[in-house]
Formats: sequence, C-alpha cells, structure tokens
Amino acid sequence: MRPAEAYARHAWLVAAAAIALLAPHLGAAGQQCAYALVGLGSAVCILAGVRLHRPAHPAGWMLLAAGLICGAAANTVWAVHVSVSGSPALSAVDGVYFAMYPLLAAGLAVLPERAAGSSRWAGMAEAGIVTCTGATLAWAGLYDPYIVDADGAYTFSGATAYPLLDLLLVAMAVRLLVVQRRLRHTHVLLLAMTVLLTAADIPHFLSVAGGGSWSGTGWSVTAWLIGFALPGVAALHPGSAAHPAEPDPIAGSWRTAVVHGLLVLVGPAATGYALLEDADEGQLDLYDVGVPLTATVLVALLLVVRMTNSQRQLQRHATSLAGALDEQAALQESLRHLAEHDVLTDLPNRRVLEARIASGDPYGLVMLDLDGFQDVNDRLGHRAGDELLVLIAQRLHTVLGPGDLLARTGGDEFAVLVAASDEQVLEVRAHAAAEVLRLPIVVCGYTLHLTASVGVRGPGDTAEGEHLFGDADMALTAAKTAGKNCVIWYDRTLRRRQSERIETVAKLRLALDADEFAVHYQPIVDLGTFRTVAVEALVRWLPPGEAPIGPDRFIPASEESGLIIALGEWVLRRACSEAAAWHREHGVTLTVNVSPRQLTDDTFTAKVRRILADSGLPATALALEITEGILIGAGTGSAQALAHLEALRADGVRIAIDDFGTGYSSLGYLRDLPVDILKIDRSLMPAGEDDHRQIALVRTVVDLARSLSLTTVAEGVETAFHATLLQELGCDRGQGYHFARPMPATNLTAGQFGQVPIREVSQSPF
Repeated sequence: MRPAEAYARHAWLVAAAAIALLAPHLGAAGQQCAYALVGLGSAVCILAGVRLHRPAHPAGWMLLAAGLICGAAANTVWAVHVSVSGSPALSAVDGVYFAMYPLLAAGLAVLPERAAGSSRWAGMAEAGIVTCTGATLAWAGLYDPYIVDADGAYTFSGATAYPLLDLLLVAMAVRLLVVQRRLRHTHVLLLAMTVLLTAADIPHFLSVAGGGSWSGTGWSVTAWLIGFALPGVAALHPGSAAHPAEPDPIAGSWRTAVVHGLLVLVGPAATGYALLEDADEGQLDLYDVGVPLTATVLVALLLVVRMTNSQRQLQRHATSLAGALDEQAALQESLRHLAEHDVLTDLPNRRVLEARIASGDPYGLVMLDLDGFQDVNDRLGHRAGDELLVLIAQRLHTVLGPGDLLARTGGDEFAVLVAASDEQVLEVRAHAAAEVLRLPIVVCGYTLHLTASVGVRGPGDTAEGEHLFGDADMALTAAKTAGKNCVIWYDRTLRRRQSERIETVAKLRLALDADEFAVHYQPIVDLGTFRTVAVEALVRWLPPGEAPIGPDRFIPASEESGLIIALGEWVLRRACSEAAAWHREHGVTLTVNVSPRQLTDDTFTAKVRRILADSGLPATALALEITEGILIGAGTGSAQALAHLEALRADGVRIAIDDFGTGYSSLGYLRDLPVDILKIDRSLMPAGEDDHRQIALVRTVVDLARSLSLTTVAEGVETAFHATLLQELGCDRGQGYHFARPMPATNLTAGQFGQVPIREVSQSPF
C-alpha cells in the first residue's frame, strides 16, 4: 500500500466524519449542503480509486458514483430551494434523488466476483426473497400503521418511498453476501453503507410521518452522511483492485442457509403480529391479508426456485466431479502403465516380469543383449538407436509362444519369460530369438547386420524368482565373454566362477594396498643379432604365504571391477622406474600392456607423461601394447583411446598391437591407426617343419608388416626351429621361452642383455 493512497483514504474518512458530526446542528439548508458535499466527494473518490486500482468490475463502481452524483444534485437543488422559499414540495427533484437508490443497487449487483462456471443470476433468488420479506415488514411495520390506517392524517412526501427503495439496496447487499465467497474490506464497507442508509431512512420515515423535519435530524443526518462517504473509502482501499475469482461456485453456502432461515421466520412472524394488532384495533381489511399473503407466496415460489437452482448446481458439480474422477482414474491407469512399461517400445519392464515370476508357475528366462549396439548409437545417433530398439522388439514378438512375455529390461537388453517347463521349448525359443536378430535390418536408411548374446536359465531345480534374473544374467555375461553371438545356458559353475571373481576382487583391493604385486620381465630378442633389445613387463600376484595367482584369474577380475586402472598405473610406474637404468646402460626399451579400461580414463595421457618424467625413462624407450579390438569401431571409447595413443605417439611413445591374428585382424586399420609394432600371436607359430599352413600364415603377416613399415615381434618362440624360421622369414624380433622366461628385475643382470644362444627348450612353458 502506498503512503499517499492511505493518507487520502484516511483524510476523506476523517473529513466526512467531521461533517457528519457537525451537520445535525445546522439548519435544513446546511444539512442539504452537507449531503451534496459528501456525496459529490465520495463520487470523486470512487473515480480516483477506479483509475488507481483498476478493479475487476469498474462498471459497478461507476454506477455507485452515478448514484451518489444524483443524490448530490438533488440535495444541491433542495439546499437552494430551502434557502429561498422554505421546504420544497414533491417534484422532479425527488425523482433524481430516488434514482440514487437503483443506481447504488445496480452497482452492488455488478461488484461480486463470480467463479468460473457460475451463473450471472446467482443470488438473485435470495435477493427476491429478501425483497418480499422486506416488503412484508415494511407493510406491517410502516405503511399499514402510518399510511393506510392513518385516516388521512399522513401528508404524502418523498420520504414515503425511502423504505421501498431501501429494499433494492438490501436485496443487492444480500446477494453480495451470498455470491461473494470471501468478503473483502471493500465489500464490508459497501454493506455498511446499505445498513446506514436503511437505518437512516426508516427513522426519517417515522419522523416525517409524525410531523418532523423533512430534511432529517439527529441519527438520520449522521447515518446518511457516513453512508454516502463509505463508497469513496471503499474505492480508495487497495482491496478494490482486481482479484481472481474464488474457484468454489457454491459461494457463501453457510451464509445463505442463515439468511434463508431468518427470512422464513421473520416474514410470517411480522405478518402475524400485524394481523393481531389490526384485529384488536378493528382495522383489519383486505390489504392487511392480501399484501403479506402475496409476499409470502412469492417467498415460497422463490425458495422453490432457489432449491431447484441449487439442485441443478449440485448436479453440475456432481457431473464435474464424476468427470474429474474419470480423468483421475485414466491418469492413474496411464501412470500405472508408464510404471510397468518401457516408454520407447511399450514393452513390459522388469517389474512386470518379477510379478509374473512371483505367481509360482514354472518359467524359463531368456535374456538377450545386442552386440555392438553402442556403435550404432555413436555412428548413426540416438534416434537410429531408438528406432533399432523398436524394430528389435517387433522382431522378437514373432518368436513368442502362447503365454510368453517379452520385456525390455534396460538399454539394449531384452528378456523373454517362457511359460513352459520343457527345456527343449526354452532352447527353441532362445535360438529362434538369436536367429531372428541376425537377419539384416534397415535403420534410418542403413542396412545393419547385428548379433546378440543370449543367456538362458531353465525352470528346473532352484530357479526361484529372486535367482532367475541373476542366473540368466550370469549366463548372458558368459555369452559375452565367450565372444558374443552365442547362446549360453546357466549352470552351477557360472555361479561358482562368479563367487570366485567376487572373492578375487575383494582380495585384489587388499593386495593393492598391501603391495603384493611384482613386475617380471621377459626379454625381447633381435632376431638378426640375437641380442636382448627390449623387455616386456608382466604383472605377477604373489600373496605372502600362498601360491602365486595366475594373471588369467586376476586380470579379468580387475578389468570387470575397474581395478585395472589403478593396477595398470602401478605396473607402468614400477616398470618405467626399473627400466630407466637398463635403457641408460644397455639401450634396452620397455613394453607395457595397457588395458582397454585404462584408455577410457580421461587422464591416461597425463599419467603416462608424469610417470615418464618421474622415472627418467625417455618416451622413445616405451612401447604400449594394446589389443586390436580397442581400435575397432567408432564409439566414444575408441575415439578416446585413439586420442590418447596419438598424443603419446607424438611424444615418441611407440604403439604395439598385441596378439595379432586372434581378433578382428582388419588389414585396413593397420594403415590408418597409430601403430608401430605388430606382435604375432603365439597361436600362429607352426608345430614343425611340415606345418606348411601355419608357416604360410606367419610369412603373410611378416610380409604385411614389412610393407607397412611396422616392426614385427613374434610371440611364443619355443624352439630353435621357431627362431631360425622367423629369422629366415625376415621377422624383426622374437619373444618366448626359447630365449628366456619372465623373471624379476633382480635377475636381469648384464649378462641377460648380451647375445642369447639358440637352444632347445625341453620343458613345456609355464
């Protein structure tokens, strides 16, 4: 609220109150001037309030201002007339003054804030009831005793009409009470105006009927003036500003009930009292019965109308409520569906599967995971990935049997709950699902050839619901580990292996903290000079008091758990530190294996650079061995790996492809990717001189590497035949038990870096 606004409102109220207190002591002309002054001032305040607050119904306020102006105009004329020739006779001026009442009533009728959906005629039945009841009271208490039964003693004047005109104000005030759910300060002030004007008019009527002053005296003068002033105060109040309508269309229901109760009792009571009085005085006539009876009939009819309207309103509310309940039920059903179904494919989710399994019926579970789905997302975008999942869901529907349930359990993973206890049926379903996914599929204009890894859990023995998913997931993991694009059944060995992996991971964490690891080194020999030119760092786990744990047990576990990042960093740091002296003294370089998980680490390049700086080993003396699968595909992981390798290669670090010939063996990527060394896998080594097929394969790989200017290193050199053959084929280097086994750093003496003799190895490698 602004201070100037509050000051103006309070100033007007104080000025009007002062005039109201002073006016009863003035003469008739002075009182008329006071009426005109206060009425005109209140109209000006209304106009100012409308401009200042911009109320929701400005027309109602303008009608109030028009009514006050009419009253002020009439009072002004009367003031002049009284000053010139005494009391005025009934004339057209009275008509102007009478117009004030319907204008004020119209303003009260427009002001209520109706809620959306409510009728503009709301509250009119109540207004009619009040009018009829008020007419009964006016007849019984005013017109019958003071006019009809006055035997001509009453002199007719404008005051005769005031009680009837007041009925208009009272009727609209009651409507305001009924319609307006929450009364604001402005409404209270306007209701007070109605009460004051009515309370002033009735004594004035009685005063004039008894021969009193026509201009009013005492209470009537004060009440009129304060009543005229209140609309101006209400308009200046900030509560007159626009407000959102209350949402409840059954506004003021408790007030309506009270009003109805009073009206039903007051009218008949007043009528009965008047009839008894007239009967005692012998003045009972047709009007004494006809007027109250007519009013009572009208009240009864209006009550019927009000009840009918209320019933219709309740029916509308009931219909609206029923519609709202239907919408809520539909919303709840939609939310339930969303909670139990995948948004993309509209397939049931894992929650639905679990509920079905909990029924206790025998079920088998087939879990499928798309091979290479991430590459589709990375190469073609997520829109293509989403479209692919929808098409996959449609295909899987074609292999379902009666009672089977297909669900999407997350990402690119689907599950088929097979309602059969026969494992043959389950096997047919699993292979059919795998086969249908191998068919070419067109996505966003691209023809894709996909495969799926499939894990199956049969319904036999202990396939309880809580184990069914876990067992099927273990089988799925085994299918991925086995090279993907295959179907693996769950058996107890999978759970045992999982338990072993979990136990191994737990021990790994402790072993890293307890420094139970060591780095052994296997020499790499130049096949031209048979001198050791490099060593490969191999991690060993040596638990105190226990047998060494083989890399085939702890390396996969460390990969799955992510511990390979910390372990690989430890190995690299230890190996670089120990190899720095060998490089300074003998020119020996170092080769270290790098895990795919390490290459997904954003800080891998920085770690390698920091380790090289700390150890003093030049970047040119380090080679990082990677598997060729890291570089296949266009996924974000491959992009991150390439970025690391290219940055380190620019520093001088060399990159070696390990186990070449066992993986994808794509010839194209050897030309485009940052590779310096090609390591021929031990599986390609021939068994003897008559193994012409393997000899041809080794020759092809060596020739390929030479054409691409790559250094070749043959692994698995176990015999003198291998060493001689590789030398004849032009292979650059060899590594194997024929030359030396992996050994601790303390065993790598100066003699190990000399010429290595060609000799036979009698015992099988360990």
